[in-house]
Parts: sequence; C-alpha cells; structure tokens
Amino acid sequence: MQLRVGLGFDVHRLVAGRPCVLGGIAIDHPTGPLGHSDGDAVLHALADALLGAAGLDDLGTLFPDSDPRWKGADSRRLLAEVCARVRARGAAIVNCDIVIATEGPRIARHRAAMRESIAGLLGVGVDAVNVKGKSVEGMGALAGGAGVAVQAVCLLALGS
Repeated sequence: MQLRVGLGFDVHRLVAGRPCVLGGIAIDHPTGPLGHSDGDAVLHALADALLGAAGLDDLGTLFPDSDPRWKGADSRRLLAEVCARVRARGAAIVNCDIVIATEGPRIARHRAAMRESIAGLLGVGVDAVNVKGKSVEGMGALAGGAGVAVQAVCLLALGS
C-alpha cells in the first residue's frame, strides 16, 4: 500500500445576490461565492487535493470555466466525479482536513453540517473529515468579508 498526500487551494470573491454554498451546504448569508459553477470553494479545494494525491489533472483542467456545461454546476456533482476518478486509480480516501479563511459567513455554527455533507460525498465516516474556520483578522484581500479562501489536505491509500 502506498500513502499519498494531496493539497488543494481555492479562493472566491463573495458578492451580493449569489447563494452562499460552502462544504456542500447552503448558508444563510447576504453574499455568496462568485464562480462559474456554484463557487463552493470548500469542495473545489478538496477536489484539487484529492486529484493531486491521485496524480490526476486539476479541477480547472477537468471542468474548465470556458465550458458552458459547468456554468452554475453543483460542486457536489463535480466532487462525485472526482471521487469516481480517484477510486478508479485504486485509491481509498483515508481522511481530509480543511481550513476556511473568511470574514464573511461565520463557519463555526456550520462545521458539523459541513463535516457530515463532505463525509457523505466522500463515502467516509465523519471522523475522517475535519473543517476549521479562521478569521483573517481584518488583513488582506479577504478583509471585510470580501472573499473566502480554502486550503484542503487529504490522505489517500493506493493499492493493497
């Protein structure tokens, strides 16, 4: 068995008039992530971590924003496709750890629902998924709720 680590990152501006979808769940918030798909930066970063660990192309290559098929796409659907590709490589998802940095929606009250959502999408136990929210302390491009940045790391087990 070979263990492989993947790291993913995504960032989206938060804008009025967009639904706020993070970690596969809808969050009641006046702004939401702007993106070609639903803008779920959490699932995008996680998908890239999984793809990286499996040695596959990145999310933007597989689902380019130049392709109208992905306009408004539900990121849960994209993650399901990523998981199918990862498993086709003979990989099992061991765990993932996700950090969400934003001064937009408060993450703490949504952590449990995000963990359950992500675990269900990955087909793993909730204890294999961790989600943390961090403030940017009023610094940089994310200050004042202007955006959301997400880092995700995952561990895959290849072969037996």
